[in-house]
Amino acid sequence: MLQKYLEELRKTKLLQPDEEYSLWEKTRAGDTEAHRKLMTSYQPLVFKIAISFALPEAETMELIQEGMVGLLEAAGNYDNTRGVAFSIFASYRIKGCMMDFLKKISWKGRLYLEGETTSGVILGDTLVSADTSPLEIVEQQMLQEKVALAIERLPQKEQMVLTGIYLEDKTAKTLADAIDISPGHVYRLQKQGVRRVRSMLSKFIHELNKE
Repeated sequence: MLQKYLEELRKTKLLQPDEEYSLWEKTRAGDTEAHRKLMTSYQPLVFKIAISFALPEAETMELIQEGMVGLLEAAGNYDNTRGVAFSIFASYRIKGCMMDFLKKISWKGRLYLEGETTSGVILGDTLVSADTSPLEIVEQQMLQEKVALAIERLPQKEQMVLTGIYLEDKTAKTLADAIDISPGHVYRLQKQGVRRVRSMLSKFIHELNKE
């Protein structure tokens, strides 16, 4: 089932920036077909986030379903005129829906919290612990929001590169073709974008550590 779903996702056409913007404009005007096309194009993002938890196939498929709910909710609250990449905007809601689901099934004993995600993170560590203080939860949420805001403030091409590489798992060649630049330029934009984000976050982290 999961392999079949993956094969179908591989057929999903990558939208060009101009085409995506046009679809969002049509969606805002009530065009349901444009909305459907956008949601279909972002299904690979949901899949990428779901498989990062490295769960058994049954749970992964359920995560994908929960992630699609998050995707639809994000689309309902997205404003394309603000210049924020939808992949960034939607990723937080998608992950939030998945985490809510994981908490519920963990309490029912349906998975082992000692398992690791594909990035080496212990799954139990990604769930809010009963020992986590309200202050720590607020700080985590604040940091996530600051990262999102920092990326939003990047020049458009740097934002597209960081979003593509870190959230959408695109290759430098794919991004280069989409933005109409060389792969080498993509790597330069990646380094510049990461440097800018770190700079914007450094003051916030410093102030947070002083408190």
